[in-house]
Amino acid sequence: MPGFFYAFSDFTEYSRGIGHIFWIAVFCTTMGAEEYLWIYIVALLFFCDESASQFSYSISEEMNKGTVVGNIAKDLNINLQELHNRDLRIVSSYKYFNVNLQSGNLFVKERIDREDLCPNTAKCSLRIQAVLNSPMTAHRVEITILDINDNSPSFIESVYTLDISESALPGERYLLPVAVDADFGSNSVRSYKLSNNEHFTLDVQSGGDHGVSAELVLQKSLDREKQSFITLTLTAVDGGKPPKSGSLQIRVNVLDVNDNVPTFSKSLYKVRLSEDAAQGSLVIKLNATDLDEGINSKIVYSLIKRGNNDPSSVFNLNAETGQITLKGSLDYEETPAYEVRIQAMDQGTVPRIAHAKLLIEIIDVNDNAPEITVTSLMTPVNENAEMGTIVALVTVNDKDGGNNGVTNCKVVGSVPFKLKSNYKNDYSLIVDAGLDRENISLYNVSILATDEGSPPLSTRKIIIVHVSDVNDNAPRFMEPVINVYVKENSPTGYSIYSIKVVDPDLDANAKVSYTLLDSYPRSIPISSVLNINSESGDLISLQSFDYEKLKTFQFKVQATDSGVPPLSSNVTVNVFILDENDNSPTILAPYSEHGSVNSESIPYSAEAGYFVAKIRAVDADSGYNALLSYHLSEPKGNNNLFRIGTSTGEIRTKRRMSDNDLKSHPLVVSVCDHGEASLSATVSIDVVVLESTADIHTPFRHVPSKEESFSALHLYLLIAVVAVSLIFLLSLITLVAFKCHRQTDGPFDRYSAPMITTHPDGSWSYSKATQQYDVCFSSDTLKSDVVVFPGPFPPVEAELISINGGDTFTRTQTLPNTDKVGYTFWGFSNSFFLTCSLLIYEGSPPLSTRRIITIHVSDVNDNAPHFMEPVINVYVKENTPTGYSIYSIKAVDPDLDVNAKVSYTLLDSYPRNILISALININQESGDIVSLQSFDYEKLKTFQFKVQATDSGVPPLSSNVTVNVFLSLG
Repeated sequence: MPGFFYAFSDFTEYSRGIGHIFWIAVFCTTMGAEEYLWIYIVALLFFCDESASQFSYSISEEMNKGTVVGNIAKDLNINLQELHNRDLRIVSSYKYFNVNLQSGNLFVKERIDREDLCPNTAKCSLRIQAVLNSPMTAHRVEITILDINDNSPSFIESVYTLDISESALPGERYLLPVAVDADFGSNSVRSYKLSNNEHFTLDVQSGGDHGVSAELVLQKSLDREKQSFITLTLTAVDGGKPPKSGSLQIRVNVLDVNDNVPTFSKSLYKVRLSEDAAQGSLVIKLNATDLDEGINSKIVYSLIKRGNNDPSSVFNLNAETGQITLKGSLDYEETPAYEVRIQAMDQGTVPRIAHAKLLIEIIDVNDNAPEITVTSLMTPVNENAEMGTIVALVTVNDKDGGNNGVTNCKVVGSVPFKLKSNYKNDYSLIVDAGLDRENISLYNVSILATDEGSPPLSTRKIIIVHVSDVNDNAPRFMEPVINVYVKENSPTGYSIYSIKVVDPDLDANAKVSYTLLDSYPRSIPISSVLNINSESGDLISLQSFDYEKLKTFQFKVQATDSGVPPLSSNVTVNVFILDENDNSPTILAPYSEHGSVNSESIPYSAEAGYFVAKIRAVDADSGYNALLSYHLSEPKGNNNLFRIGTSTGEIRTKRRMSDNDLKSHPLVVSVCDHGEASLSATVSIDVVVLESTADIHTPFRHVPSKEESFSALHLYLLIAVVAVSLIFLLSLITLVAFKCHRQTDGPFDRYSAPMITTHPDGSWSYSKATQQYDVCFSSDTLKSDVVVFPGPFPPVEAELISINGGDTFTRTQTLPNTDKVGYTFWGFSNSFFLTCSLLIYEGSPPLSTRRIITIHVSDVNDNAPHFMEPVINVYVKENTPTGYSIYSIKAVDPDLDVNAKVSYTLLDSYPRNILISALININQESGDIVSLQSFDYEKLKTFQFKVQATDSGVPPLSSNVTVNVFLSLG
């Protein structure tokens, strides 16, 4: 039978009302039936109900669906047919059970979980109603849910930490967490187990209905130094069959107590220490350990004073690290050994202390260094002192004995001095090489004295040697040639320039005075033109310069120092006078100025453009200051009859004469230059109108114009000449042929191309047809001026054109036939270009001709060779082979050709006892310096010489450079 029927009642109810039969089964184990008689009576009364009855079933939780709980039909004593007819139904709020009307079995409809249905309850039961119809009766059924062991014990936390001091005594108890089991009764937690260990046991206590608990009991004392933590496993076991369990990890941290004494690695330490050990030297590093942790293991070291022996005066002990270092000085002769007591103490609440002994043995060493004494110092030393000159007397002493007292003394470093032994430990410091104060004015001579002890000791002493100056450097100008530009008319006493030199010597040897030497041109005494301040080098003018009289001059300045003997050097000074506009234009003959009136005559029949007169003027200035322009002023009644060429000065008529014009026309011509401020000159001309051309008497009337140069009269004369002379005829034929050829080229080609010719006086002639211009260059003409003067025939205008710095100017020349020619100049550094253009304004279309003239400026030797560096330093390794090129010197000369061809020569050397020609040679053309021997650093460390670069000009110019050669170890 699946269900278990265990309680009161098995009864049958008869619907006919016959009565009730009760079966009451009472199980008594220890009591008699008489004692429970009243129970039978009560039960009988309880079940005497005609409409209802109650019975119970029990079933385990988690039973499968369909599991039979009991047979209600049998228990109700109803056959299956009646059960079906009366429609048995289960009425309940739970859906866990149902009835099978075919069999009358009560079965499980849904899975039952007792822990969800009745949590934390000892008894879990469900009450349902079994209802029958016809007649309707209700029977109460109570079903008890029995627990099964379906849950394991568990702890709330997975790890439990417990801190226990290592000083804890055995028997001490520590409460442990309890496990939780959802099951009830015998299936709940019934016992605890502890993993095996040597220090702890488990005490399990039963609490009856309240379950069981466990305590951890210390069985054996703990020692943190051996084991700082212990890991245990606590297992909870329930009472199910089979039993289930859950575990908890317990971590026991063993807390430290100061139960260990510091321990030294040795009870006796021995150290050997040299007596020359420096202060701060490490003697020994002590090592004491404490097995405790934290502050209980922190050790403090100290020295123990015993009697009068205080080791702290000689040694220093680091309280934290245990390092013992030397505090004072050691002396084996006073104390050969030290016995030191050391204490190590931890920092626990009750500190623990340990002691050790340290024996320090002092080792005797060579602890007395030599002593150097300078008994006499002769300083400063002249830079020209000879080799072997005594500078100082030196004595060396050593307090040690034996080999420790034997000393050796020498000069250390690269200095021109050495020690010479006099007797035993007495020495002389002497000059060993040449001195040069300009390179090194002070030497720190290091003298090293070393004994022969083991290890050897040494002493170094520095002797300061000053080098005094001698006059071995001439004053040096910064430039080989000085160019000075001075405006003319500058006041007397004006400082035109300040000359400066450099003299690397000192005091009087560097005090320079300046004097003036010869000048050029030699006709000019320089002392009458300039004066020089002998101290400052200021050049003062003694007169006001006039550019028109003196454009440039040259002189030399000598700079002489005050040494003994004095040294000097020269420099060439070129003075260029700059033009100022201080000259007014001057009217040339036949006209005169200063208020005089000049007279000219013209015929009444003169046409427009009739030539009246030509005014010529010159200006002694140059450039813009000499560029002239002409202007005409007429009285009001002249009706604007005349005009003048602004650049030519030609006066011509503007129109034909009329009856209303006056017979006499006073004209005023002003000539102005282009200086700032502009200066001018005027000339008055009275033009008289005559009725007949026979009355005209002026030299200019005999000057034919270009239009009249080939008139019919001349042609008849030429034919007559040809008839008389065959040669003249041939000339005429040639002229006619040439004329025809020019006419085929154009109506204006009768003006030939420009021609340039030279003259013995140095002038250049520029000609076009019958016009001729002379381009004159004197020996002192600057590149900024090109002067164009008119030729003597025919009379045309004069021009002064400036081409300074590449500026371009154009002027117009008026020709008799109204043709115009323009001139354009360009200025360059080495050449001039002249472009001439013939412009025809009235032609259609206008034609022009262009010609280029190149003017070359020849070079003069006005630049000395120039070195790129004032001092050249050359570094050469010793033992270089003979013939080795140690350096190549180059000088630059901006002149040309032979004036720029430079040759090189060797000059004086230093030290003076060294013959420079025996050491090196220089290639005169290339400047390569070649060694003539192999150098030895121990014999010669440095030397100096000068190289002179001279050009091939006339006169030749030269300059010098100083070369320092430094030898280095190979």
